[in-house]
Amino acid sequence: MQRLQAYKFELMPNGEQQRDMRGFSGACRFVFNKALALQKANYESKGAEVKLKVAAKPMATFKQRVRQLTRRSGGRSMGEVVQSLRPYMLGWTAYFGMAQTPGIWRTLDEWLRHRLRAIQLKHWKRGTTMFRELRAMGASFDVARQLAANSHRWWRNSAMLLNSVLTIAYFDRLGLPRLS
Repeated sequence: MQRLQAYKFELMPNGEQQRDMRGFSGACRFVFNKALALQKANYESKGAEVKLKVAAKPMATFKQRVRQLTRRSGGRSMGEVVQSLRPYMLGWTAYFGMAQTPGIWRTLDEWLRHRLRAIQLKHWKRGTTMFRELRAMGASFDVARQLAANSHRWWRNSAMLLNSVLTIAYFDRLGLPRLS
């Protein structure tokens, strides 16, 4: 039989320790009151509501997990990458769905599609393959030629010209959920 035992402690600080404890708790309370006053003044001056946002740490965790799920050297098709990413994104949006920051959602969406476009370019590897695949997807001759000319600059190429070929609708067809 396990015996449970509890202890009761009483702090008996000396004068210097009491002064330090009062200074610490007073400083914490002052900072809290100051932050609360600034928030209230901001609310009253703008006449707007206080908004919810996702904290920095979960945002960094999200980006790190997406980086793991979308490694460029996985040997998987774009459809497989999207299907592995889909449950995580749906869960994340359900959990943080109350956040009222559409700009952050839009930025994350853009970053994620940029990353997926870079993966697609990495899969095509050579300039001739890029040119052939881009033309098959409906890219103009000039766009396909420019992207194929810089075939080993995946991240840079996946930013501007490729947006006209691998559009948001393309990723919607693959089943990628949107954050915004």
